[in-house]
Amino acid sequence: DVAANMQSGGVKAGAMGGAGGTGAGAVMSGGAATTGGAVTTGGTSSSTSDAGPDAGGNPSCISTPLLTALKRDHVLVGASMSDASAQAAPFDARYLYISGGFFDGATPCDSCATGCTASGASCDNTVGCAWWGCWQYDQLPPGAYLRDFVAKAEGDGQTPMVTYYEVLQASGAGEGSDEVLATQDATFMGRYLADFAFVLDQIGTRPALIHIEPDFWGYAEQLNEDPHAISAAVASASSECDGFEDSIAGLGRCMIAMVRAHAQNARVGLHASGWATKIDALQNNDASLDVVAEARKLADFLLECGAAESDFIVVDPSDRDAAWYDTQGQNRWWDATNTTLPNFHQAFSWATALAERASKPIVWWQVPVGNESLNNISQRWQDNRVDYFMSHMDEVAAAHGAAVLFGAGDGEQTTPETDDGHLIQLVKDYDASGGQKPCL
Repeated sequence: DVAANMQSGGVKAGAMGGAGGTGAGAVMSGGAATTGGAVTTGGTSSSTSDAGPDAGGNPSCISTPLLTALKRDHVLVGASMSDASAQAAPFDARYLYISGGFFDGATPCDSCATGCTASGASCDNTVGCAWWGCWQYDQLPPGAYLRDFVAKAEGDGQTPMVTYYEVLQASGAGEGSDEVLATQDATFMGRYLADFAFVLDQIGTRPALIHIEPDFWGYAEQLNEDPHAISAAVASASSECDGFEDSIAGLGRCMIAMVRAHAQNARVGLHASGWATKIDALQNNDASLDVVAEARKLADFLLECGAAESDFIVVDPSDRDAAWYDTQGQNRWWDATNTTLPNFHQAFSWATALAERASKPIVWWQVPVGNESLNNISQRWQDNRVDYFMSHMDEVAAAHGAAVLFGAGDGEQTTPETDDGHLIQLVKDYDASGGQKPCL
């Protein structure tokens, strides 16, 4: 059941990134310290004096505008999870994927039951289709899947977040540069932008977070460090994007503008991949690498893609639990003692530099759910990130983190439903403590 898999854990698969990673993530306290405008990372130190503070002039309060807009006074904690898990603890946010494919034709279907197909398959309940707009009872108007999710999140006191991840699967292109180049097809992009507008229309005036295309911007930067030089059908594909250039830079800018036009109370962010600069800063074990410089390169690319007009930047520390990667012959652990690389302080220094260069807060997303008491079988893999993040929320805040959202990167990974209630208990404890204030 594609819809169930999307809602419970997502289907972001095969995301190794061009440099061997899939995500990003991290902050600081008692480790990679900032002193006199310098960020210490691994073995290097770089000035952050050119970083953009928030409107109040305090770079440690970059997350305040976003949290104020969401009517929160603390760093948010959320997850991709079932309805039962969402109601079992006072989570601040809940996210799901929109992915899989599109409706056939130039515009979204009016009915799931009649005359609606995706990749040639009927979207009525006798078959089911790839288009998310019909992942529901076929007598309901298209989009009920998303409308219901937003309503459930709101009803549980949570901010809904939508991860829009459609270029790869809907285009049928290979992951990496091929999916970036697929955006040159004006017919495909017309359908893509129409589908994105339909997503936003289901959210309407309700508060929500919109997360645009994980991994995609990283692959684009690997293709060319200048997003204006990467051709894409934007204005030529949709009247929604009149006045925006036909490039990857124009695509990001148009999609952010579409959020403003269709979902006025939503907040939007692009995704920042730790490997986008062709060096995986988050898995780095070379103490001489300047991870601050790598973060700034990434921020500059995203700023050209419209991040200056966005509300936050999304990063992910890993797309799979660390112990699962052990079975693949890869070491993806971060040292929780912060004595050897890669470690959490390095990642938080990277995130700090990214946030300050872009002057946008960080939303940590799809943080692995596994904990070290699990027995390393399917959906029960060990990882140390959930415990480190939840016990070091001061570091999250110091690195301009506005939210930490936990979730599985595919159906094999640990979820809030398979971790023996560990995340739920951590969230209860966090709430009982009053939460972490964003400005230190």
